[in-house]
Amino acid sequence: MEQMKHDIENRIALYGLISRLMLIEVNDAFLDTIESDEAMLALFPHYQGWSKRKELGRKELIDQYYNVDFTNLFLMHLVPYESFYTREDQMIESGGDNPVIALYNELDFRVELDRARVVSADHIGVELEFMYMLCTAQKKALDAGDKEGICELFQVQRAFLKEHLLEWAPMFLINAKRESRTPLYHDGAELTLEFLLSDFEYITQMLSDYCGKETENA
Repeated sequence: MEQMKHDIENRIALYGLISRLMLIEVNDAFLDTIESDEAMLALFPHYQGWSKRKELGRKELIDQYYNVDFTNLFLMHLVPYESFYTREDQMIESGGDNPVIALYNELDFRVELDRARVVSADHIGVELEFMYMLCTAQKKALDAGDKEGICELFQVQRAFLKEHLLEWAPMFLINAKRESRTPLYHDGAELTLEFLLSDFEYITQMLSDYCGKETENA
């Protein structure tokens, strides 16, 4: 159980990190979160060794590089919304017909679009935040010794990854990595893609080993 607790805490930290990175521009507090933790910083290898971090002040980096890159990737040139990739007409579905909204509502996950500055609840940052919420709920179930709740949440997490995030996010993240202008977003896109794929494998394994539930490989 200690290993599972460690795994869930790491998953909470990673989903929290990558959802924040993709929702709004970075600030001092966010960069401090990365740079003050050696293990976290190691997840951003190109950023860690980027020479401009030594040459320029934090404010210059944020204003002239990171915020420009964020705008380019998430507001201007790429479309970070699931419905754009999954609808035949490539329209962003911001209304009640968006399938993720029904799932959010069912699990009492509320999206404040204005606060998050997104136009639809199927933004990649919001979907990653939903996974963060599910992992946080799972930690509470673990602390309470609720095996049934833990396994139920593993099933929800796996289904959401399979039916939503992994259906489209890899395409967006590959494009984001290619289009990025800073090591921060290059590494962030790569980290997110690798983590989503490995987390899907982890959840599938846990459903089999801990929950005794067989799942499809696909």
